[in-house]
Amino acid sequence: LASLDRYIVTVETSQHRFFTFLPSEVIPDNRLVCFAEADAWIIAALSSKTHVTWALKTGGLLEDRPIYTKTRGFDPFPFPDPDENLKAQLRALGEELDATRKRVQAEHPDLTLTGLYNVLEKIRAGAALTPADEDVKQRGRVLILKELHDQIDAATAQAYGWPVDLTDEEILERLVALNAERAREEAAGHVRWLRPDYQIPRFAKEAKATTGDLDLGETVVALDKGLPDFPKDPYEAPLAIERLLIAAGRPMDAAELARGFKRGGKRIEQRITQALTTLARYGNIIALDGGRYASRRAA
Repeated sequence: LASLDRYIVTVETSQHRFFTFLPSEVIPDNRLVCFAEADAWIIAALSSKTHVTWALKTGGLLEDRPIYTKTRGFDPFPFPDPDENLKAQLRALGEELDATRKRVQAEHPDLTLTGLYNVLEKIRAGAALTPADEDVKQRGRVLILKELHDQIDAATAQAYGWPVDLTDEEILERLVALNAERAREEAAGHVRWLRPDYQIPRFAKEAKATTGDLDLGETVVALDKGLPDFPKDPYEAPLAIERLLIAAGRPMDAAELARGFKRGGKRIEQRITQALTTLARYGNIIALDGGRYASRRAA
């Protein structure tokens, strides 16, 4: 924290999972989980549905309140690797989200973040609002918070190259596959540092020896075990890809298809691209814009 003027925190046990900046002169207590990071694009990524879904799945519970477990919710989480334009967009959204909530609480000290997010969840669920809820909605600018979170979810999905309307289970499947891919990259010496100016001088030499063995637990590892192996026979590969497209019932690109197979990722993505070319040539699938493909039979 020495070189930072602020850092990110989340309450360890909370009904809702939200992240906020604290100034570095504030010393956190034991109920806060802290992240030594001042870049707002990180707070946006943490606030996204993608990360919150992962955190809820990998964390624990105290009665009915989720617990954020840093060693399972943060350490193995595969962050997106956006280009600079998209990173700037996420950074702006993260700044606006944090500033809006701080402004609301400065103007209305009686409003809590839990209260704001209680009303936000009701609005998302289409539930009826009480007069007290309507008051929180108006004074707490809850519709603005909702719009900011929706934009963060869309920008984060774009950063991953994923559709924005994935189910929770689909998000988890893709994150598990991406985690495995990143672990293999890191084991080979390619690390996507979140805070490179701090991390590289201290940890780059150790990265190859210490990464690649992330224990995600039986729940999420089982998702990868349930995936089919990618065929070694080049004649069987196109059929396996076509079956996956038919089962998905939606367009997919080569990277998405690769993650549909056990230990998928860059290792087989090139072979999938070659098979897609063959399938498109014989009319079995339809090539769409953006490098995506759809099964002609499913269409």
